[in-house]
Amino acid sequence: MQDKGPLLLSNFLYQLPDSFIAKYPLPVRDNSRLLQYKNGEITEGFFKDIPALLPSDSNLAINNSQVIHARLLFRTENNAPVEIFCLSPHDPADYEKSFSSGSPVSWYCMAGNLKKWKKGQLLLESPGQEDLKAEKVSINAGKVIVRFTWKGNRTFAEMLDNAGVVPIPPYLNRDAEMVDNERYQTVYARNEGSVAAPTAGLHFTPDTFRKLGHKGIRTLELTLHVGAGTFQPIKDRNIYNHEMHAEWFTISTDTLKRLAFGENPLIATGTTTLRTLESLYWLSVLSARKKEIVSHLNQWEYMNIHPEVTFREALSELVSLMEKHDADRFSASTSMMIVPGYDFRSVDILITNFHQPMSTLLLLVAAFIGDDWKRVYDYALCKGFRFLSYGDSSLLFRT
Repeated sequence: MQDKGPLLLSNFLYQLPDSFIAKYPLPVRDNSRLLQYKNGEITEGFFKDIPALLPSDSNLAINNSQVIHARLLFRTENNAPVEIFCLSPHDPADYEKSFSSGSPVSWYCMAGNLKKWKKGQLLLESPGQEDLKAEKVSINAGKVIVRFTWKGNRTFAEMLDNAGVVPIPPYLNRDAEMVDNERYQTVYARNEGSVAAPTAGLHFTPDTFRKLGHKGIRTLELTLHVGAGTFQPIKDRNIYNHEMHAEWFTISTDTLKRLAFGENPLIATGTTTLRTLESLYWLSVLSARKKEIVSHLNQWEYMNIHPEVTFREALSELVSLMEKHDADRFSASTSMMIVPGYDFRSVDILITNFHQPMSTLLLLVAAFIGDDWKRVYDYALCKGFRFLSYGDSSLLFRT
């Protein structure tokens, strides 16, 4: 990373009373309120009216990742409780192969009450549910590699669905309930792998997409599996010292072509989608320079690259490489951290919820609309908007 002066975390603090945090979703998804920030002006309405606010004949990029039942409650042979939180697959490392496996798999996990798990297999807290067992393989940097075994001919995805619990955010301060199985999931979720929902998409309904279609607005699907690191607080006063988590994403070559060769305006649904699109740009630039497909972007790597190509020009280079390798899908991981001062390449319109103080997600919003994020959040607080995952939405136009 280039030498930079400190970016102080304290500049991104605001007071969020607990009463403003939405503990449950509204009965109807698109009845949530919508704050619009455009040309420096703030207005408000309801999410169900968002199709009227978006430009006609545009492309709406959405993250179709599906939240898995990542929390597993086990007990040791001595009956001590141990909670396993599945993070990402280890063997096989491919998400699809791991979920479809009918034989033992291993995952990177976090484990609660790990000191009580000296050795031996863990058994499910409610053994009548499923015959799923967990065995500790190794521990590295706070992550545990856990090997899961089970009997029968079911897949690991089926085992998680039946034995696991939806991993709702810790700031809700409650256990997951039946309502979360449906509502902590977008209506367009299809690719399993996230341990946190891409929450900007929680407001969409089939009726929303019908209205979008009437305006000629088409959806472009990509997949970024949201990791637990999305809730990891920034602890260093200098934001540049924060270690950003890596997340895996994939996008079809057909969708890449639509992004590269289309002329329509592009809209990002959520910070996960925007992070994917921006990472795609930099990985395309790197791939073109190295004349080979680059599949990981480091946290500050973009700061040392000074390209003069547009988003579409960069992606067209990646498409050429993909066709050369006869690949129908581009998969990569990104540790990219977007902070104020960043120059966005992909979109000028962002749909997103209201985020925690001093979080990486708030930093992205501040990068997108500048210091006016303070006006936007002050307005939302003064007007009683609901915050965080189950809260209300915002539509932000970059100046």
